Amino acid sequence: MSHKKIDRLIYLFSKLPGLGNRTAKRIVLHLLKNKDRLMTPVAESLLDAANAIRACKSCNNLDEEEICYICNDHKRNNKIICIVESIVDLWALENARFYKGKYHVLGGTLSASNVDSVAKLDMSKLLNRIENEEIEEIIIATNATVEGQTTAFFITEKLKNYKIKVTRFAHGIPIGGELDYLDEVTLTAAFNTRQNFQETA
Repeated sequence: MSHKKIDRLIYLFSKLPGLGNRTAKRIVLHLLKNKDRLMTPVAESLLDAANAIRACKSCNNLDEEEICYICNDHKRNNKIICIVESIVDLWALENARFYKGKYHVLGGTLSASNVDSVAKLDMSKLLNRIENEEIEEIIIATNATVEGQTTAFFITEKLKNYKIKVTRFAHGIPIGGELDYLDEVTLTAAFNTRQNFQETA
């Protein structure tokens, strides 16, 4: 008896962050037992999302429009850009509700073990925004990991020829800390006490 379709589902779910083979099996079995209530709606939602959701042409956030809801919000401060590693970090800052500027999502970090990591960082879009918009401050909000700190220094080098203020989050973020795991109070404190990047290097 063939289980190719089930095995394929288990394999795909096991590739999701935080899911191993055993958990993937449980999820697949649960979906199969609830085809009408869960499996079909999940499948339809995944297909719909795959067709509708795209990266914002300005900041790389995810949205159904070419320009995301944050970039389209005229009430936000257009002169400040906060650089984050991922969409999850953007969501963490948005949930804290203290930041009212715009974003730039890198989509990754520099890695000593991956020579292609520099090419994967979307810096050209950021530099284009700095050159064509009235940006006064860049806030580097990469995580306090080795990769995050390396990426922060790389970005600072790229920005050194621009007459622009470059700051980074300060107190409150522990070494090795990731924004998505920090509470709102800690994030707010780190933002409010941000310093010029040179002062923290």
